[in-house]
Amino acid sequence: MLNLEKLKYPIGKFEMPENVSQQELEQWIIQIKSLPERLRKEVQTLKEEQLNTPYRPEGWTVRQVIHHLADSHMNSFIRIKLALTENNPVIKPYYEKRWAELPDSLNFPIASSLTIVEGVHERWGYLLEQLTEEDLKKTFIHPGINKEFTIKESIGTYAWHGNHHLAHITHLKETKNW
Repeated sequence: MLNLEKLKYPIGKFEMPENVSQQELEQWIIQIKSLPERLRKEVQTLKEEQLNTPYRPEGWTVRQVIHHLADSHMNSFIRIKLALTENNPVIKPYYEKRWAELPDSLNFPIASSLTIVEGVHERWGYLLEQLTEEDLKKTFIHPGINKEFTIKESIGTYAWHGNHHLAHITHLKETKNW
């Protein structure tokens, strides 16, 4: 029997530690910086039919997941830059499910999104490595969920987010014996 929750959250849901150590923060930044290489490694040999396979029943296809990572991580990079340059800005949320249904997410080759992920993560990783303890405390407001996030929390969330979607792909590959 399929465990839908395990398929949705193969590495579990993100839980922000109460106190984040310097080592945990550094590990999150390493995960963000290494995602492009890890992602490319997992998808480089997939054929069109495989890219169009959902990772779970009623879930996104591998193609949509890759395009979503580009969309989502561009947004996160911008949110962090807003928080660094403005006082507790209200960010612009977006409807990720609707974005995933647009033609560029459904049908477009993955190469450009892999390139976007590489470029965004290279700059994002560099920026994150430069942040001070004071910078990490800066915040932004996400009006879609009415929550204030620190930059430090955002780093952890997006390290998890990349690993989460990468696990969707690796789990599907294991299940399908690809």
